[in-house]
Amino acid sequence: MSDTTTADATAGPNTVEVTIDGVAVAAQPGELVIAAADRAGVHIPRFCYHERMSPVGMCRMCLVEIDTGRGPQLQPSCMVPVSPNMTVATTSEATRRAQEGVLELLLINHPLDCPVCDKGGECPLQDQTMAYGPGESRFVEEKRHFPKPIPISDLVHLDRERCILCDRCTRFADEIAGDPLIDFVGRGNEMQVLTFPGEPFTSYFSGNTVQICPVGALTAAPYRFKARPWDLDQTESTCTTCAVGCRIAVQSSRNELVRYLGVDIDPVNHGWLCDKGRFAFGAVHSPDRVTTPLRARPEPAAAVADGSASDPAQRFESVDWSRALSAVSGAVSGARPGAIAVLGGARGTNEDAYAWSKLARTVLRTDHVDAQLADGLAAELVVGLRSATIDEACNAGTTLLVCGDLREELPVLHLRLRGAARAGTTRLIEVTPTETGLTRNAVRSERCRGGEAASVLRDLIDGDDPLSEQLASGSVVVVLGRSSVAESADAVAEVASVIATRVPHAQFLVASRRGNVRGALDMGLAPGLLPGRARSSAPPAELAAAWGELPADVGHDATGILAAAASGEIDVLFLLGADPLGDFPDSLLARLGVSGAGTVVAVDTFLTQSAAEADIFLPAAAFAEKSGTTTNLEGRVSALGDLVTSPGSARPDWMIAAELAVLCGGDLGFVTSDEITAEIAALCATHAEAVGPALEADGVLAVGAAFQPELPTEGSAPPHDGYGLRLVCGRTLYDDGIAVTQTPALAGLRTELALRVHPVDLDRVGVASGTEVEVHSDRGALRLPIVADAGVARGNAALPFNAAGVDVGALIDIEAPVIDVRIETRIPGRPGS
Repeated sequence: MSDTTTADATAGPNTVEVTIDGVAVAAQPGELVIAAADRAGVHIPRFCYHERMSPVGMCRMCLVEIDTGRGPQLQPSCMVPVSPNMTVATTSEATRRAQEGVLELLLINHPLDCPVCDKGGECPLQDQTMAYGPGESRFVEEKRHFPKPIPISDLVHLDRERCILCDRCTRFADEIAGDPLIDFVGRGNEMQVLTFPGEPFTSYFSGNTVQICPVGALTAAPYRFKARPWDLDQTESTCTTCAVGCRIAVQSSRNELVRYLGVDIDPVNHGWLCDKGRFAFGAVHSPDRVTTPLRARPEPAAAVADGSASDPAQRFESVDWSRALSAVSGAVSGARPGAIAVLGGARGTNEDAYAWSKLARTVLRTDHVDAQLADGLAAELVVGLRSATIDEACNAGTTLLVCGDLREELPVLHLRLRGAARAGTTRLIEVTPTETGLTRNAVRSERCRGGEAASVLRDLIDGDDPLSEQLASGSVVVVLGRSSVAESADAVAEVASVIATRVPHAQFLVASRRGNVRGALDMGLAPGLLPGRARSSAPPAELAAAWGELPADVGHDATGILAAAASGEIDVLFLLGADPLGDFPDSLLARLGVSGAGTVVAVDTFLTQSAAEADIFLPAAAFAEKSGTTTNLEGRVSALGDLVTSPGSARPDWMIAAELAVLCGGDLGFVTSDEITAEIAALCATHAEAVGPALEADGVLAVGAAFQPELPTEGSAPPHDGYGLRLVCGRTLYDDGIAVTQTPALAGLRTELALRVHPVDLDRVGVASGTEVEVHSDRGALRLPIVADAGVARGNAALPFNAAGVDVGALIDIEAPVIDVRIETRIPGRPGS
């Protein structure tokens, strides 16, 4: 009778049977021994091995006895693939002594500063020394010392004497992030991890190296010396900084958020986070946070004359919730029919969006609602196109990128697609006006002028170009987004039309930027949309019974709302975490709309530019202060956790909507967030499973049957002014938004503003790179530096939108299909210079 038992995994025709500690395990061909052991529930200690990176066998901690038929030998289990009839012993005497020896050598120079080390209490070296170490050291010599810490970036500090040279940080920077800014220097005993001289570790993903460092050599500046693991409260949640929806662990100490950690879920983020998503928790506890309702004081003539009315401290007075909501309900009751509008809603949860959508339609009696600010795709494209998942985009035969720079707008999606391209699981093709973070990984990169992507694609597919054959064969996923807010959304819709007509089997992954824009649109925060329905013309019986009679006419989108407000047609304008003055592409229309609305009610966490102009401010709960659900760009619904208490009297958005409904003579029919989640599941077929335990782990895909949205008729590209340049305004990760400006760790990283043009175009202008120039459009003018950038297509002029210090929206007319600008220089001595 054999002494070997069999594990649950039974060997099949495509598996390899190995024996680990006397148990037969069915492994995958080519699988590493350490990975097969993990699946079998056998833990092999390790430091350098990480399942998301290539093995290097640096630390030797995973040495085990492996017998492939030639007798047992000590081998690193992270470097040896399984083979038939292999026998592995992880607890033998030889294995135990090897592990003791490795740990003794690692601790020769490693400082025993666990009581003050940020990694103390969650340190793999600490844990494995206790579990596998010799118990005492034979070394009495002085340990190696280095000056500490070294700030290798604004966010990451390095304590070199703790480093065990596991190569995790350097592999991540090179293989995953594509930012090889940290590497080994020196040889032998002098080897250490450092950055290159004069080049800090300015990666958008540097915080991941802190999380995966096994010894505390790399620490995060915002968390350093803040708390101990055993003092932390924790809940799992989903990042809402952008639309990728990375799974995270939120940790707090003494009711203050102190750290976010990436949680590895296979369909979305693989455990990685961008630095903005990882460190933006600082804004939640900013001293500038508004925590009580505010009401604008009457502005006497003297205050207007001396400018004190523009000071928020002078302009507003604090009131209680009863008086604030009574003032709002009074404004609503005095509004004309159809003269109420709601802008925003993508900042909050699905429950928040559903509550405000229901309030708008059933109590306020308006369809003038829009969760976007004219900087995304048409709502019907977001919810109606044949949807693809992130995994499908990473495994498609061809992934076509017609969008902005994903590294700036959706960083972890950038990581996923970069990894897929490097692994050869998909071929990337991009059509963009500027070079992007994925250009080096694309098999083909086509440049186009702003607004001309559809024309370029049409010519490539209809001609003899090999791209036509490539798109016709195999699976195709189109990552479709807004590469520039200075071009019409119709230009993106025309791209969808070109693809849908010529590549009918293509799927779309809509690259929306705002955190929960997909969820807000699914909940009906767009004109003509209802929860779970693409069109409001035929609402299901369940929704009609729950909501009653709906507004008959389709309302305005964001542009229409602001235009109507500018014309005096909007009596009450609600801003749900929306800042048109800072975030709407056309700043002139935004100013006219906000100032032209009768009563402006801001539901927000900070006095943004727009909220500072409001008549009534209602403080809202922020991330980690409320529970609920969110929906990422692929339609995956996942849970949000609440961990800390809202400051002052701030309330969740849904609660504000429910109380306002009662004061306005209605009743939304729920008193808890869980009741809203249940109502959504009951009324929306796509969300039927998105409730309860199903939301844990990977979440639930809530994608309905695709319908064919109304796509524009294909036309010719807008004519190009040969004397000017086509303006391209893309988003940047570190912009002038609240998440960055109100987070001390990120505020100093904001993008510096400069107009980027191709070197040939700079020669035409006739100035040196770095010279200040005047940029003119038909709408306005700006003065800023111009620099040469070969990554910008000829004929384009690239500017970051919502950058610090300059109102780029002054150049943009939202009604124009594209924006052409002229560059003028001032000659010293000439009048006006």
